[in-house]
Amino acid sequence: MGHRITTQSRGKGGPTYRAPSHRYKAALRHVSSGEITVHGKVEDIEHDPARHAPIALVRLENGSKVYMLITEGMGVGDSVAWGAEADVRNGNTLPLGAIPTGTFICNIEAQPNDGGKFVRSGGVQAVVVDKSEGRVGVTMPSGKTKWFNDRCRATVGIVAGGGRGEKPFVKAGKKFHKMRNTASNWPRVRGVAMNVIDHPFGGGGHQHPGRPKTVARGTSPGRAVGHMAARKTGLSKK
Repeated sequence: MGHRITTQSRGKGGPTYRAPSHRYKAALRHVSSGEITVHGKVEDIEHDPARHAPIALVRLENGSKVYMLITEGMGVGDSVAWGAEADVRNGNTLPLGAIPTGTFICNIEAQPNDGGKFVRSGGVQAVVVDKSEGRVGVTMPSGKTKWFNDRCRATVGIVAGGGRGEKPFVKAGKKFHKMRNTASNWPRVRGVAMNVIDHPFGGGGHQHPGRPKTVARGTSPGRAVGHMAARKTGLSKK
């Protein structure tokens, strides 16, 4: 009897593949301001295991504390605000309709008052490029222009944490500690490098799949590796 392959273990679940959400600090939703402008002050900048960008601990005027996604240039002691009447400056959150064209923004809401859904990764930003009849056109990090309701809110600025991928790990031990904090199995062994009992592509005198990589949609879990019900494979003809 063969061993359970990696895809079967991942599908069953377990500590290796379960996201460590018990360590996450906050959901980082925009403060509900309504028709008024809410002001706050950055008290600390912290690390959140849930993301690669740092987050800011902000004390609001009423004394409560919230976490927010921090933008480049923000620091401890800076003032931030949420609302349509807030100044258009780094770290403030306003409706898209109140943000001028050409402004860098992040943490954009998909629907008004949903708290923020898009452009939240470290070092990314979007740009307000057009406005038309209650809608605002925004160029996303992918280069695509997406249209939002002008009441959707966004934070002015670029998400902090950019350039994190420029410094190499150098040692496998450092990469091990990074991957240990994620819900993934690392290092990942190639199927052709395994023994024949461990994977459908394993075994042989040299490393090769030994069988077609395309499998049917209803294939049993132990054989479901490669191109699943692929319409076509390989390079397309131009």
